[in-house]
Amino acid sequence: MDYRPHFDWSSINLFVAVADTGSLSGAARASHVSQPTVGRAVVALENDLGVPLFTRHARGFELTTQGQELLEHARVMQQAAASLSLAASGKKDDLNGVVRITASQIVSTYILPPLLVQLRRLEPRIQIELVATDQVENLLFREADIAVRMVRPTQQDLIARHVGDMYMGMYASFDYLADRSAPKTIEEFASHSVVGYDRSSLIIDGANTVGFNVDRDFFAYRCDDQIVHWQMVLAGLGIGFTAQPVAEEDERVKRILPKIEMPKLPLWLTSHSALKTNSRVRFVYDFLAQSLSDKFLHLKSSNARKPTD
Repeated sequence: MDYRPHFDWSSINLFVAVADTGSLSGAARASHVSQPTVGRAVVALENDLGVPLFTRHARGFELTTQGQELLEHARVMQQAAASLSLAASGKKDDLNGVVRITASQIVSTYILPPLLVQLRRLEPRIQIELVATDQVENLLFREADIAVRMVRPTQQDLIARHVGDMYMGMYASFDYLADRSAPKTIEEFASHSVVGYDRSSLIIDGANTVGFNVDRDFFAYRCDDQIVHWQMVLAGLGIGFTAQPVAEEDERVKRILPKIEMPKLPLWLTSHSALKTNSRVRFVYDFLAQSLSDKFLHLKSSNARKPTD
């Protein structure tokens, strides 16, 4: 008896994408294909399965009862296909090719580029794709081979290594301090112009941990994009917050209230366990593990020796 599926396997991924995003356009962006391609795939899958998967309405696509029942089966198939791809990739023993790394905007902009120069000198056959995003990429579905993140991964089948801690600090540009003296107490700090985040509560939560209770309205300028936030500080809009490895190498800023211990963020290097036998990914993973560990150990030591105001 022939048990071959009577549908295109690629349509499963597009079906899940439409279910997750609620629209053809959203699924097209997530899947990196055209919107008509997604639409044709959904119609073809419905015809092949003989059941309606979505109800179309003005706000987008909503799963039918049959669609909801089939979605979980589709996710299992999608995960099985991803695991098969990872298992195959793990058998490759060739340094020629691409390794895709994902990291936060701050790490991608200020930490990784100098390290990638060293990597290029060591092994020029490896090509690097760097995805700078504060969204957590899915390693299982090969959205990235390696992730550098501030949180320990909880996803199964991942290998992870703690490579250091990212210490935070408060900084102001010398242009800003030309008009106002640097604050020497928390009370003086409260009277200054402060650059914060908009919707993110990261700075507010960090301030609360050191006993300085503020809310969103405390910040004179707000932006959730950490690169833009730092540029606002450099431009002289006010005192802002960033990782010490970023600020300590910039001569345009001065650290504010250095005796106040700011929260630290752990830095984790993560990859899928199926890739541990892939020589190309393993080479990059080991290089980053050693380089990041050395960098943050050096920063911790130099910070401990640095005199405070």
